[in-house]
Amino acid sequence: MTKKKQDINALMKDLSSKDGITRNKARIALVEIGAPSVESLVKALSDPSQAVRWESAKALGQIMDPRSIDALVKALQDRLFDVRWLAAEALIAIGDKSVKPLLQAITDNPESEYLREGAHHVFHDLREGQYGDILKPVITSMEDPTFTLDVPLLARKALQTIR
Repeated sequence: MTKKKQDINALMKDLSSKDGITRNKARIALVEIGAPSVESLVKALSDPSQAVRWESAKALGQIMDPRSIDALVKALQDRLFDVRWLAAEALIAIGDKSVKPLLQAITDNPESEYLREGAHHVFHDLREGQYGDILKPVITSMEDPTFTLDVPLLARKALQTIR
């Protein structure tokens, strides 16, 4: 095992510490390591510990590696609001590369209220980007409670337009 992998493993163990300062230091160190820590942080998004999931989502948002997009989209359905918020913020930080996987997730999981809320946050912040015009009807539908059923259909249409 390489030294860097050993360091990442030790830091991931610290990420599950009961001590908030230890977790914070571990997250900062993992962010400094950057891309090599993404795989471990992605796995940690499924950890039973809320603190580990929170720290992982925050770290991935600071690293901004597109390899984490699918896991972050999944984290938008976490039971803890703070994890969902940080996952959305991470997807925003990654940018337009998050749009297609997120549209696909809405299409595949039309019943997920958490996913729709997170997607709205992401799309709202990315509305000035490359896909702004395509996302506009999806965002409008998400903001109108009477059109909830239209969201997956509009997401599918937007996804087809992007492809």
